[in-house]
Amino acid sequence: MSTWSSVGTAVLLVLVVVLALCLRIVQQYQRGVVFRFGRVLEHVREPGLRLLVPFADRMVKVSTQVVVLAVAPQGAITRDNVTVEVDAAVYFRVVDPVKAIVNVQDYTHAVSQVAQTSLRTIIGRADLDTLLSDRDRISAELKAVIDAPTEQPWGVRIELVELRDISLPESMKRSMSRQAEAERERRARVIAADGERQASEQLAAAAAAMAHTPGAMHLRLLQTVADVAVEKNSTLVMPFPVELLRFFGHPDSDAAAPSVAWDRAPGTASPARPAGGPQPGWFAPAEPNGSPGARAGSPTGAGPDGDR
Repeated sequence: MSTWSSVGTAVLLVLVVVLALCLRIVQQYQRGVVFRFGRVLEHVREPGLRLLVPFADRMVKVSTQVVVLAVAPQGAITRDNVTVEVDAAVYFRVVDPVKAIVNVQDYTHAVSQVAQTSLRTIIGRADLDTLLSDRDRISAELKAVIDAPTEQPWGVRIELVELRDISLPESMKRSMSRQAEAERERRARVIAADGERQASEQLAAAAAAMAHTPGAMHLRLLQTVADVAVEKNSTLVMPFPVELLRFFGHPDSDAAAPSVAWDRAPGTASPARPAGGPQPGWFAPAEPNGSPGARAGSPTGAGPDGDR
């Protein structure tokens, strides 16, 4: 009886070992590549519990998840002869597990090497301004260059390539800083000049409008006087129209008395004083020696002969 129990136990252990060798679990994010006596089977095992032939089949599991590969910083010279150092990140995934296992020894390392060489090639084709301002286009070109030798032969598809950092020499950084500062100053000067031009156009339009309206200038003058008078301890110097002086000759005389303009050419004699004595609104013209004549009606006024 004990012999049969021992045999049963041995058979049970053998079955457990065989099942352990035959059964494999493939995760949802994995695919199984089976080798039978060293020869790869074209049929890829899908996720789930899979049965293998004991001692004949060997399964290699391949992840189909997106892998993030950090590319080491690469030094290169741009098309305009500027030395830069660029590092990137490559996102890829396995789309053909059989090719990824059979055609390349280590597809992750292989993609890394292709990415490094492609990055230096793309940098050499572009100038510095394009490299700094149009990273999306550079990334798209880099993706196409890396994807060409990897998808068909190795079964690896490049999903995305990103330029993470672009390092410039310190001298180039200082030059770019000075250039940016000069550009900001130029824009500020252009804006200031445009503002002055618009202000001058508005002032010219206002001056033209006031020139066609004689009373506008006087109203503007009075408004300015009123504004200045509000301030304390201010001295106001303002022009006074000569036409208003005739009202101060004889305060008691008729304010509407006509005034007489006396004009003479240089070097000619002074015109004669109106007959009948001083008249309201009459002013003696300047003498040839430059001394002005006395106002008509003044107690100290001189006659036509200069007597007092």
